[in-house]
Amino acid sequence: MIQRKALAVIPVRYGSTRFPGKPLAPIAGRPMIQRVVDGVRSCLLLDRVIVATDDERILGAVRSFGAEAVMTSASHASGTDRVAEVAEAHPYPVIINVQGDEPLVTGGMLDGLVRALQDPEVPMASLMARVTDMSTFNEPHRVKVVVDGARNALYFSRASIPHGAAGSFFQHIGIYGYQREFLLHVRDLQPSRLEQCEKLEQLRVLESGFKIRMIEVNRPTLSVDVPGDIIRVENFLRAQGTHD
Repeated sequence: MIQRKALAVIPVRYGSTRFPGKPLAPIAGRPMIQRVVDGVRSCLLLDRVIVATDDERILGAVRSFGAEAVMTSASHASGTDRVAEVAEAHPYPVIINVQGDEPLVTGGMLDGLVRALQDPEVPMASLMARVTDMSTFNEPHRVKVVVDGARNALYFSRASIPHGAAGSFFQHIGIYGYQREFLLHVRDLQPSRLEQCEKLEQLRVLESGFKIRMIEVNRPTLSVDVPGDIIRVENFLRAQGTHD
């Protein structure tokens, strides 16, 4: 039974070196940010969904399709900082952070995060998917994760871990859930050595001695980083019969 209320925050900024205006880019006729919001809203375990941005164009677009959006500081160094600003103002015990470039996120993916964080002893959770196409194992943009017997993350890497994996590996999906107070603590942690080596912010948590519970979902997402990724997402939607 879900008793601890959950807030999803979608941090979005307009500026992007490789894809300016990315949140408003159309995917099969709808802005990407609208697809993200619709996917998050389909999670029945969430009590509220807020888009957090630093740009009036995104604020207006989100409100135009009936979603909630707030302006946040333009000085934030990361999406985590932006989510933490919203969490400070809205004391929900469970906070879910969904990046605004995840147009294929579904409510089912978020269910496991909300359920895991019903246990106050789980400070943080994230998602992973088993990948059986081993031809992708060496791709550095696919972040891999290895877990212990309790499915807590042992390490995340762009390298091919575990060495010698055969048949499948776990790909990390950059969607996170936090106990609210732990999120505010994470915001104040200093960047760590491993984080800077791998360019993976979640390593700051592990290197500081905290656990991240990993929840397995049935497929990776297709995040949008460059304009060409839009085509990949549209092809996926077409293959699924949901190109609308």
